This record gives sequence, C-alpha cells and structure tokens, in this order.
Amino acid sequence: MGKVTGFLEIDRREQKYQPASDRIRHFREFTLPLPDPEVANQAARCMDCGIPFCHGPTGCPVHNQIPDWNDLVYQGDWEEASRNLHSTNNFPEFTGRICPAPCEEACTLNLEDVPVTIKTVEQAIADKAWKNGWIRPEPAQAKTGRSVAVVGSGPAGLAAAQQLARAGHDVHVFEREPKAGGLLRYGIPDFKMEKVHIDRRVAQMEAEGVTFHYGVNVGVTKPVQELLDNYDAVLLAGGSEAPRDPRLPGQEFEGVHFAMPYLVQQNRRVGGEDVGREHPLLASGRHVVVVGGGDTASDCVGTAFRQGALSVSQLDIRQVPPMKEDKLAVWPYWPTKFRTSSSQAEGAEREFACATLGIEGRNGRVTGVKCVRVDERRQPIPGTEFVLRADLVFLAIGFAAPLHEGMLDQ
Repeated sequence: MGKVTGFLEIDRREQKYQPASDRIRHFREFTLPLPDPEVANQAARCMDCGIPFCHGPTGCPVHNQIPDWNDLVYQGDWEEASRNLHSTNNFPEFTGRICPAPCEEACTLNLEDVPVTIKTVEQAIADKAWKNGWIRPEPAQAKTGRSVAVVGSGPAGLAAAQQLARAGHDVHVFEREPKAGGLLRYGIPDFKMEKVHIDRRVAQMEAEGVTFHYGVNVGVTKPVQELLDNYDAVLLAGGSEAPRDPRLPGQEFEGVHFAMPYLVQQNRRVGGEDVGREHPLLASGRHVVVVGGGDTASDCVGTAFRQGALSVSQLDIRQVPPMKEDKLAVWPYWPTKFRTSSSQAEGAEREFACATLGIEGRNGRVTGVKCVRVDERRQPIPGTEFVLRADLVFLAIGFAAPLHEGMLDQ
C-alpha cells in the first residue's frame, strides 16, 4: 500500500499560513493549501504499518480508513478517496479544518519519526471533491414511513439528520438560531472555518429531504410534547452550552464576559446577521486577558487581535508543558506537550502555572486580573501574586453541561 519507502524518502510538509501581520486584518481562512502533487507525496509517507493505530481506539474518533484513502491519493484516484472518506465521515471538510487530529499523534510513523500529515490530506480530498462536483445529494431510494425530529443542528445533529434521511426517514431539524451549524457556525471563528462549508452541506441535506426549522427553541417556543406527539422519534443534539463558572471575586465588573457570547456575536457580525440590541463586545483599543488554555480561549485570542486589541494575555493554570513528549511512554495516546495555536502565534502573551484569584476594578469597570503562580499540584505559591492590566476579560475554562432551561426541564 502506498510507496513502500515513502516515509524514508519524503519529509513531512505542512500547510503554511499567511503571515500573522496579514491575517489579523481579516476574518477569512488563512491556510495556504498544498498543491495536489505535494499532497500525494505526503500521502505516500503512509507506511503500510501492520496495525494502523491512526484509526484505532486512540486515533480517529470516527474511524476513518486513513491508510486506504492515503493510498488512493498517492495513486491519483482522488474520487475514490473521497468516496472512501465519506463512508465514515459525513463532513470531512469540517474535520479537515478544525479537528485536533489525534490520528496524527497515534500514527505509527510518529513513534520513531514525525507523523503523516493526515489532516492536510483529509481537507485536500474534501475540497477537491467539492470543486469537482463529486459530492452530490444522496436521497434514499425508498421511504420507511417513519419520522424523526432532531433538536439542534450542530455537528452531531447534522450528521444524525443526514444519516437518518439517507435511511429513508422523514427528518425535521429544529434549530434555535436563524441558521444551521450550532457551534460550527456560531462558536468557531471564520478564520478557522468559513461558513460556506456549512451552507453547502445544508443545501445537500435539503436536497436529500431534510427539513430545517429555524428560530424554534424547543421547550420555550415549541413544547417538547408537540414533538413527541408528531414524530416517531426525537433525537436531542443540543450540545453542552452551560459554561463552567469560576465565580471569581469581582466577576460582576463591567468588561468581564464568558467566551461564547463574545465569539457568537463576532460570528454573527461576520455572517451579516443582526446583533440587535446586544451590548457590543469589541476588543479594539483594549488590553484583553483570556482565562483558560483550550481551543475556545485560543479562538478568543485570535478574534481579539482581529478586532484591534492593544494586547492579549492568556492565562493557563497548567505548568509549562515539555517541548517534546516521551513517545515510548505515551504513544499512541494524546501527549501533553507544548503547542502553539495559530491565534497564539499572532502575538499572545501566555502565562503558565497561573491561577486567577479575582478581578480588580474601579467605578464598576474591570481594570485588572489578580493572579498567583501555582505549583505542580495547582496550589498557590505564597508571595507570587501579581496583577495583569485588563480592560476586557474573557472566561474560557470549558463547558459544564447542556442548558436545562426549557427542553430538558420538560
């Protein structure tokens, strides 16, 4: 399978980015795709390993048949590669852009070398499939006469709706927002994934018979019982929206916000949606502090820079991770090592081993974030307190649970 000596002859090559000074001037995607021959070369590095850990329990969560479509790309059969990829993944253009790629960490080549650029190849296959018209509606050949209501149109809701429709069921998706996508549309910034990718899939699903109902908040504007009465099955795919709340002293000061309302508002702005009477959350001319070390925090960092923040600091309670992992001890599991996201590379000041003690303010508005250094057990180290200047603070420490108001309460 593939080029037997490919991994020995070909170096790993990743997609490049627009320079940070250019990309912070816009909200479009800034990744520069590799040319097709180079993608084929990267696919040729797939080493025909005996056990492909890339799609095992520690690798791809949807069990993409990665060695198969790597070989097909290397052989030049991109259309068959697309068919194979879509047999396990409804939306490879989404995952090819925003998945953290545990498949690459689990890649057998990663044990003694650097892994195959699986994520890059996946995105290239999906993008080429759209460009060449290989992705078309696949309506069911026969109807079952059964109906299903799907509540929520995030990635889980969309994938379930598409599979159910292709199985012949009459599928109706109920979405609270004006457009489909959930977190994909309103949480993920356009500079990571432009929303045209969602729109194309929604159009495909509508052609397959899926009906979308927008502006419907099940449990609030539509009773749950109405769905139970009118559909044979109801699938709940609302996701985890309730943020983890640190309940910091001073959190009530003006200028302190949870991350998601900030990201949602900016995504509405970029998408041309009306933000209405919402208080504008803008980082222009401000010193921004983001509390949290995950992807959502990183998205806040990149958004703040694009809005014109004077400075952006990111606080992470974890110790500084090692630059490299002990592969013999960790592989094929996801390793803890120092990673820099594209947003962080745009100029963020990162503070590790740092716990947030509270918010300082004056005249009802935030002026700073009080912090303390912590040890390996995340216990405060006496005498290490300090204050970071802040005009705007975003709390991005994860999500606790689905929202219970309305639908789940009923």
